[in-house]
Amino acid sequence: MTVPSANPGGAAVGQLSEQPPLTRYVAMYFRMWCDGPEGQTAVWQDLAAGLGERHGRTAMENLETLFDLCARYRRRPLMRHAVGCKCLGADEACFSHFVTTAAEGDNQDAMLIATLIVRADIAPLITPLAADFGRALKRMILQQMPPSRAYSQAIPATIH
Repeated sequence: MTVPSANPGGAAVGQLSEQPPLTRYVAMYFRMWCDGPEGQTAVWQDLAAGLGERHGRTAMENLETLFDLCARYRRRPLMRHAVGCKCLGADEACFSHFVTTAAEGDNQDAMLIATLIVRADIAPLITPLAADFGRALKRMILQQMPPSRAYSQAIPATIH
């Protein structure tokens, strides 16, 4: 029998290098955002560079509102790994899966996943934000825009 972890959301469930690009971007921007003002500035610079200032601002506003609602109405604190970590944590995987599912247009499944993150009554509010943010990141990926140079070495090329 194993002893349950105090922070199961931080358990490594995979490697970033093995994830599809959109999952990697969402996880990295989640980490960068949570790092504070410097990371948030880097996210803004990436979005503005990759989408243009107007569309980047819209994506940033969606991301800010999404994170604000997730923080205010969370079921429990979301765990994250350090920006430079090569692992993908359980909560990062769940959040990334939520955003990618929403971006693909599968609203019912996205709302179901959202209920793992926030209260059920908030899921319909955050799903469109996640969809819009995920689609913006997909546009950036199609343009081959790498994540911020300040954090570019954080996306691992190898498994550890």
